[in-house]
Amino acid sequence: MKIISTIQQMHEYAVRRRHDGDRIGFVPTMGFLHEGHLSLIRKAREENHTLVTSIFVNPTQFGPTEDLESYPRDMERDAALCRDSGVDVLFAPSAEQMYPDGFCTTVHVAGLTDVLCGRSRPGHFDGVTTVVVKLFSIVRPHRTYFGLKDYQQYLVIRRMARDLDLDLEVIGLPIVREDDGLAMSSRNTYLSTEERVSALSLNRSLDAAKRMVASGIRDTKTIEARVRSIIEEEPHTRVDYVQVVNAQDLTPMDHMEEDALLALAVSVGGAKLIDNAILQTGKSEKPLMDSLRHNQN
Repeated sequence: MKIISTIQQMHEYAVRRRHDGDRIGFVPTMGFLHEGHLSLIRKAREENHTLVTSIFVNPTQFGPTEDLESYPRDMERDAALCRDSGVDVLFAPSAEQMYPDGFCTTVHVAGLTDVLCGRSRPGHFDGVTTVVVKLFSIVRPHRTYFGLKDYQQYLVIRRMARDLDLDLEVIGLPIVREDDGLAMSSRNTYLSTEERVSALSLNRSLDAAKRMVASGIRDTKTIEARVRSIIEEEPHTRVDYVQVVNAQDLTPMDHMEEDALLALAVSVGGAKLIDNAILQTGKSEKPLMDSLRHNQN
């Protein structure tokens, strides 16, 4: 496995691989890898000749009071995991490489970034889209892989790729959970033992919502209220949002006529956790998960 830290070297490598006819798969991450990341890496390994993974804690997607400085990092461990998983290149640029003096360009996706996490984290998705389009330009992948724990991010990246005519496939893969149901996240390391117990209410509330829909309940306010009550019963939780939305454009829904997304963000102790679930009505012509492999070509 090669470790590349400069944009020029990464770009030259990608150009050579493309010239040789290789299909490049790309998994962008902020590091401190867990099984969720590794599931993306394994899928990318299966589907491509060359596999590139990036590790870059992107400063432009963190707000002034967020955890940029304390975000967990372990490059040696991450490199070993990448090597063991069959990664060909680990791209690990510095902030100075990605944002040199005078950098003044921002990529903004309107609409999709104005709701859910975009409402409570202004500027966050501009930081995400800007760094991701830079990474796409440097790595030049044919396919890129994102976990659906951050469903909104997936939709934003997919929309950006479509609008900018980027020649790549944006693939969303299912949430990976711990044995106790907690969605895997690098920020789970922030949780104390007691806070982790409280955090389990997120997945428990999603399961309750699925049961409500299966029983015939379609009023989204009723579903949202029940989800919120389950989470707020715990001592260490503070709800940012709980919302049932259209799974394609994230617009709010009052009544479910088709499959929908239940999205939530909750502060548990000092950790901001997100999670989601697809609520299936049985009326959709095509299962929603089948549409989450988007071919840009």
